[in-house]
Amino acid sequence: MEDSPSHIVLLNCDVCSSFPLPDMLEAHKKYGGMGTLLVNKVSAESANQFGELVADPETNELLHYTEKPETFVSDLINCGVYIFTPNIFNAIEDVLQQKKDRANLRRISSFEALHSATKALPADYVRLDQDILSPLAGKKELYTYQTLDFWEQIKTPGMSLRCSGLYLSQFRHASPHLLASGDGKRSATIIGDVYIHPSAKVHPTAKIGPNVSISANARIGAGARLIHCIILDDVEIMENAVVIHSIVGWKSTIGKWSRVQGEGDHNAKLGITILGEAVDVEDEVVVVNSIVLPNKTLNVSVQEEIIL
Repeated sequence: MEDSPSHIVLLNCDVCSSFPLPDMLEAHKKYGGMGTLLVNKVSAESANQFGELVADPETNELLHYTEKPETFVSDLINCGVYIFTPNIFNAIEDVLQQKKDRANLRRISSFEALHSATKALPADYVRLDQDILSPLAGKKELYTYQTLDFWEQIKTPGMSLRCSGLYLSQFRHASPHLLASGDGKRSATIIGDVYIHPSAKVHPTAKIGPNVSISANARIGAGARLIHCIILDDVEIMENAVVIHSIVGWKSTIGKWSRVQGEGDHNAKLGITILGEAVDVEDEVVVVNSIVLPNKTLNVSVQEEIIL
């Protein structure tokens, strides 16, 4: 609360979105409530994976909220992006005091305490969804702001690639100067949305894209082909190597004529290939749907493996 902020923005760490915070803040001020939730419509089949809510179609007031219900409630879900006034801390303190009061009123035997200790949450544990959002719903304290733009939850490593593609697509409309271009004559052939850091060196005969992000000081050799991948700092991809549906970690090397790829299933555990920091894939090695931890050297081909 240093500098007495008028509003507080809270973001879940596993969310990919265009984050329309200025528009959301303007709506929040008009509502005049304690908090505003960013919401989105999803299919009825997938709604129960998230916090479902019911909002007044006229005022956008949050009327009902339930976290991951067993039965369908609404196709409107909580996106994990919030704007609160500082009064949210008063609400947290009230809930905390109520929990402590209930704990003091209820006396249990030492045997019960032993068996319930691992199941029950500690008395000073406050959950935003069940303890704050649900009780305040319908009390003109919480409101919703629906995003019509992209929104995803990053629950698997593969979703990082999908989300990177969404941000590159956003650059196409909002910051096109950040995206690379090239026709294969003086610079590499670029297909679709591609970001290349100014310090990276890409051979003119390489073919890059779509959905590729190349970070600082990376070196992409002659004839290399990159599709749907994230290349982190100081990576070297040698001549005629292929990288598809993969994340290549810092300071890694992919040898000549090698192939690093995944199937591209963003929801699967091994739907993409991930190379940790300083992984050396030697010449003519194929790595498919695998996760390789840092500081490893691969001199044989692997498929659907986690290399520790």
